[in-house]
Amino acid sequence: MSDGLVWLGTPAFPEAAREALADTRLRRNLRKATTTIREKRLRVAGELDDWERLRDSAAALKLRTLRHLDRYLEQLESSVTAAGGTVHWAADAAEANRIVADLVRATGEREVVKVKSMATQEIGLNEALAAEGIAAYETDLAELIVQLAEDRPSHILVPAIHLGRAEIREVFRTRMADAPAELTDEPRALAEAARLHLRQRFLRAKVAISGANFAVAETGTVLVVESEGNGRMCLTLPETLITVMGIEKVVPGFADLEVFLQLLPRSSTGERMNPYTSAWTGVREGDGPSAFHLVLLDNGRTATLADQVGRQTLGCIRCSACLNVCPVYERTGGHAYGSVYPGPIGAVLTPQLAGIGRADSLPFASTLCGACYDACPVKINIPEVLVHLRAKVVDAKRGRTVPTMESLLMRAATEVLASPGRFAVAQRAGALGGRLLGPHGRIGRLPGPLHRWSDTRDLPVPPAESFRAWWQRNHPEEEQS
Repeated sequence: MSDGLVWLGTPAFPEAAREALADTRLRRNLRKATTTIREKRLRVAGELDDWERLRDSAAALKLRTLRHLDRYLEQLESSVTAAGGTVHWAADAAEANRIVADLVRATGEREVVKVKSMATQEIGLNEALAAEGIAAYETDLAELIVQLAEDRPSHILVPAIHLGRAEIREVFRTRMADAPAELTDEPRALAEAARLHLRQRFLRAKVAISGANFAVAETGTVLVVESEGNGRMCLTLPETLITVMGIEKVVPGFADLEVFLQLLPRSSTGERMNPYTSAWTGVREGDGPSAFHLVLLDNGRTATLADQVGRQTLGCIRCSACLNVCPVYERTGGHAYGSVYPGPIGAVLTPQLAGIGRADSLPFASTLCGACYDACPVKINIPEVLVHLRAKVVDAKRGRTVPTMESLLMRAATEVLASPGRFAVAQRAGALGGRLLGPHGRIGRLPGPLHRWSDTRDLPVPPAESFRAWWQRNHPEEEQS
């Protein structure tokens, strides 16, 4: 188990989700945002006749890369080094944070600007740098909002999706020293306030930190895709660029980007192409940063790779399409997952990176409806992995001295279903009990611990006569034979 994944300390998913469900404002914001993105994605994906073939190609490319990940990573290191960059290997979050802090200190700087990065959130880099006296400033608009509010991201692509415009305006007015006094909650006004706030940081920054969407093994090229232009500023103006990248982000060849750069913008924001796609290969005198460092982060990924079913989650390109179609995420939001990776992908990725013991409720944070699998541009079978991880959770609890209520019910069901006679008796008892508990045809609240199941659903009353009893009454001659 990795100790390096940032865990937010929220309660288990059922308790956190129950609190989130009571927040009607949150649910309204989520429903509006996810519905809009979902409809845009469907529209632009439908424009491509070869959309499904692109998904097949992406899935095959990711599978091949993961199968030979060691070879491609070594090739990437050689390519980056040959282009004038420096590669660092980090086994976990602590090592990655130490490497980055040492690199920043070596420049003599005490502040850095950052491009939005899930990997740096995963390892808690901002907090680690702050402990070393280094200030890290987020430059993505949504990440800036979350940072100023001292909040946590709740969506992979739209980190501030849980906040409304009025709340963002209040954050800017109270936490942004140079915010205009007459600032309104119009999106244009909020964006302009952020631009003016960040402009001086861009111009004076000597060190920038980024994540990476892809890195090409054959050329050493690293790519960041974003939609605001802040990434372009961070990747070109500073003298030193430090990129923290999960080892699974490597792709074999430059031509492979053709597939992913068609899938990613359509799946994430519903755009035909990404507004800003920045690619750099090492360093070049007079063009961009004079020093480039690539930190390759493991942090539980090698252990995930060893799981033949679970390893497919490493194919994720962080598009967030699975979040936008998930009925559970739409009602609970990202904070309920207790991880920097929310939604369906978080429900499978977090337990693998952090360990089942630290996230044993997340594999159950799903209805297994399969919408995430249908939406995933790289065809990660999230329902399959969820069931696989649920089995691991159950197996881990088998050795408990005191059995759980669920295990007792499963044992009882096994005994009943193993015997036709016991099953018939149970059917008759169920019919009688159903009439007592649901005199109007539906069972509302079950007694005892069973109420946790019935509190959120109604159950039809079992029929007075089972099919087996009806058959025996109407076909006695066939029963005798």
